[in-house]
Amino acid sequence: MGKSKNVILAADDTFRLDANVYDYAIVALYFVVVLGIGYLAKRQVSTSLDFFLSGRSLPAWVTGLAFISANLGAVEIMGMSANGAEFGVATVHYFWIGAVPAMLFLGVVMMPFYYGSGVRSVPEFMRRRFGTAAHLTNAISFSVAQLLIAGINLYLLATIVNRLLGLPLWISLIAAAIIVLSYTALGGLSAAIYNEVLQFFVIVAALTPLTIIALHKVGGWDGIKQKVQPGPEQLSAWPGTGLTGIDSPVWSVVGIVFGLGFVLSFGYWTTNFVEVQRAMASDSLSSARRAPIIGAFPKMFIPFIVIIPGIIAAIVVPELAKFKEDGGSGGDVTYNDAILLLMRDLLPNGMLGIAIAGLLASFMAGMAANISAFNTVFSYDLWQQYVKRDRPDGYYLTVGRIATVAATIVAIGTALIASQYSNLMDYLQTLFGFFNAPLFATFILGMFWKRMTSAAGAIGLVSGTLAAVLVAVLSEDSLGSLSVGAIGLSGQGASFAAAGAAFIVDIVVSVAVTAVTKPKPEEELEGLVYSLTPKESLVDPDAQALPWWQSPPKLAGVGLVLVIILNLIFR
Repeated sequence: MGKSKNVILAADDTFRLDANVYDYAIVALYFVVVLGIGYLAKRQVSTSLDFFLSGRSLPAWVTGLAFISANLGAVEIMGMSANGAEFGVATVHYFWIGAVPAMLFLGVVMMPFYYGSGVRSVPEFMRRRFGTAAHLTNAISFSVAQLLIAGINLYLLATIVNRLLGLPLWISLIAAAIIVLSYTALGGLSAAIYNEVLQFFVIVAALTPLTIIALHKVGGWDGIKQKVQPGPEQLSAWPGTGLTGIDSPVWSVVGIVFGLGFVLSFGYWTTNFVEVQRAMASDSLSSARRAPIIGAFPKMFIPFIVIIPGIIAAIVVPELAKFKEDGGSGGDVTYNDAILLLMRDLLPNGMLGIAIAGLLASFMAGMAANISAFNTVFSYDLWQQYVKRDRPDGYYLTVGRIATVAATIVAIGTALIASQYSNLMDYLQTLFGFFNAPLFATFILGMFWKRMTSAAGAIGLVSGTLAAVLVAVLSEDSLGSLSVGAIGLSGQGASFAAAGAAFIVDIVVSVAVTAVTKPKPEEELEGLVYSLTPKESLVDPDAQALPWWQSPPKLAGVGLVLVIILNLIFR
């Protein structure tokens, strides 16, 4: 965990993927299809709503698959396989505790507020509920977060280009950025969403055979049990002390359930506009509610094609096995290389090309999601709200395309920050603690407590963010040389603690400020606070005629039962 000074060097000077002409042909065909989708989507873009929200015209199955594919980026594939190699089965908590319950909650409870209110972004919802101070804080912090996270996806996308062609990393970064920029700037959110649906199937087609071959190589699940290091505890999800870095089993469980399962998870899935934007592009309220619920079903099973290969890579790949035996230090590889090393050693040519296309698809999906969410918030919530009001719609469409180009250029710089981390999950969870955890506290309190004031929203949000930064500084390695190690936490355990601190401080400060400030009149909060919103406006008028598998609450109930069963099986 923590930083590794050798990562950039390793990305340029270590192993190559032994691709041949067949592999390159598969990858080239994939790029032709991706750019073709961008060109076709451009023909459907005539207004800013088309560019930023696909005209709110897409069916639930499309937005549902795009919802999950947007999350299948660099961190999901490389980061989770790295976590699997390092921590083992405990990594499933990021899916079954840290994702699915919040996705179901978003579909059942929160999407009616987003979609029904007609807002174009999550920060716009914040402006209507809390005013401009909270809105500006949220819009700026969200924009910064997307540029940093886009850098993670771009860095790993460039790593694949580097492994294929042997180009210097900086050239690979620019080449990868141009590819994503091309279709995102052309077709806006529609191009991103349709490519994300394609990318979902390409990713599954790439990683499923790799998992099957890897299981055969290691001797199945029994072979993993016999050979996994440091021992069988790597195959138990609870208490997850290795994952959290917390020695006490009780506090480790608290960190996972409260820090990850509640604060970070609900903060990410219910208030992160990258995900919510996909659901908001749906053609009806019912479709918008089903989108995250539909996405929750494949999300449950992604660990089997991401985490399991990571565990096996740490067994069968000699360099990675030695790296793990040495305590995660030294050598020319890191845990981030787990999936690439497994592909290098196990896949024949042809299948290697499909796997490479799958990885490229995942990183492009993640980066395009970050960029498309950034350009919407920048154009609507920052530029239109605070710089140039009341301009023709075409003006904001142009601003969105310029923002897309600018964000891609900035992401090249933030990719260099990401390259300094040997386990990108440490870096990502630190960012989520800063940006998502305090937002969730403000958001959920304001949605269910009509008394909460605008001043409380802004001050609570800032206070929660500062609390997360303070915990990161006091931990051992969350911020590299800026961390002082005063509280003895490191890695993802420190991130869980920072998120918990952000949530608690935000709530306490918000309640205190509310006690001494004046709330908005109730008539201004209709559609923004649960108790003041007519129940009929939270339900699609055609919902009663839908079969059970299209009913959001019933579909969510099935999902909840499945995820509980999975947690019990792998406890």
